[in-house]
Amino acid sequence: MSADKNDHSPESHDADHLGHEGHNHGSFKSYMIGFVLSVILTAIPFALVMTGVLPTQATALIVMGFAVVQIVVHMIYFLHMNSKSEGGWIMLALIFTIIVVVIALSGSLWVMYHLNTNMMPMTHDMTNMGS
Repeated sequence: MSADKNDHSPESHDADHLGHEGHNHGSFKSYMIGFVLSVILTAIPFALVMTGVLPTQATALIVMGFAVVQIVVHMIYFLHMNSKSEGGWIMLALIFTIIVVVIALSGSLWVMYHLNTNMMPMTHDMTNMGS
């Protein structure tokens, strides 16, 4: 009965925090680093948008840059992805995710820009439209 489920030895405690192949799922310190980085990476773009210190296009590019960095921070600190896990497949997933995000962001910006450019101009006086 040495393999009791209520065994409180250090080995059983470490085994509870390791994944299927013995990978560490993170510590309190790594989660706190990820949390602090996430807060910083959210607060800076928020401050830029709320203060309006930069032109709109520059602010949009900076906010998108911070978003991409925040995705990487979440993948590293919360999803525990690195180049050594799963024989490199995790890094391939990270690269694929970055490619999908770049395609989604650039496509969204392209569509929004062309919609704004090609929309029919609206008049300011909408009450005389039917007359």
